[in-house]
Amino acid sequence: MIADIQDDKGRALCESLGYSIASYVHCDVTDECHVRDAVDAAVSRHGKLDIMFNNAGITGSLCMQIRKSEKADFERVMDINLVGSYLGTKHAARVMIPARRGSIVMTGSVASAAPGMGSAAYTCSKLAVVGLTRSAAVELGQFGVRVNCVSPYGVATPLATTTLGIGVEESMHKHAILKGVRLKVEDVAEAVLFLGSEEAKYVSGVNLLIDGGFATTNPSHGWFRYSDG
Repeated sequence: MIADIQDDKGRALCESLGYSIASYVHCDVTDECHVRDAVDAAVSRHGKLDIMFNNAGITGSLCMQIRKSEKADFERVMDINLVGSYLGTKHAARVMIPARRGSIVMTGSVASAAPGMGSAAYTCSKLAVVGLTRSAAVELGQFGVRVNCVSPYGVATPLATTTLGIGVEESMHKHAILKGVRLKVEDVAEAVLFLGSEEAKYVSGVNLLIDGGFATTNPSHGWFRYSDG
């Protein structure tokens, strides 16, 4: 079940996957009625909800100076990134608790572990998503429901490319810690699939950083390099 506000893209994705297995529902994640109805539509079609992936998010303004930022932008970023994840978690839990099983996965960001990678609004929203993940994992674990988060490094998605420019992939790779490989959207998808699957049946409350070790160190220490010897 694909839920989004981009109707044309959502339907096109369903067509590419096959309408026999995929369906689309219009859903503004900041509107509780929309989220509730999307969850109910999934249960109505499939009889249950196994996995909820709270993936909707925006970067908001690229203004990195809080003193020059706009309150409206801060609220919009928090509304989509955090409130959207909250509503998705709330209504997924509503139908997962009676089934005594389920997996909820949210999208965080490397900014949740390395502030300075985004604006104050974006960083706050992603840190809060991690807090939501941990809180929900504690509450819902007693019902057999797992809650986890994936926090990727920069990925050259259409959104990132539009917002940051076509050179975003080269820029992110230049500052990456792990060399010889570049993060792709498929890598993030594989991590989400793992957390949603039975292979991760005892994994809950985790913020899985998919950042090639970026958040492990201070990237300003660019002068520090190990030699081959």
